[in-house]
Amino acid sequence: MRFLADENFPGAAVAALSAAGCDVVWIGTAAPGTSDFEVLARAARERRVLLTFDKDFGELAKASALPATSGVVLLRLPMPTPENIGLLAQLILGRDDWAGHFSVIEPGRVRMRPL
Repeated sequence: MRFLADENFPGAAVAALSAAGCDVVWIGTAAPGTSDFEVLARAARERRVLLTFDKDFGELAKASALPATSGVVLLRLPMPTPENIGLLAQLILGRDDWAGHFSVIEPGRVRMRPL
């Protein structure tokens, strides 16, 4: 799976996803300070699923015509501690249908709607 991790996404989780074989680009190192609009455009251009804790991407995704090859995963969870980074990675790796959806991961459930 191809992911674009927003700047607010934990670097340790990026490393865990990469170690599991995912193709992950982290805005925190690749392009810090990039606007949300540009981050979403990059995800679409590179056919990546955006991983973020930023609620603003909900409105941006609605207003954008994202291709079915990209998507947005909004995490509405407490920021993970070093001890539970693996659990966060498992949540993400547990599905392969993130592309083409705006998804919200909350404690105990995942909501998905087509883009």
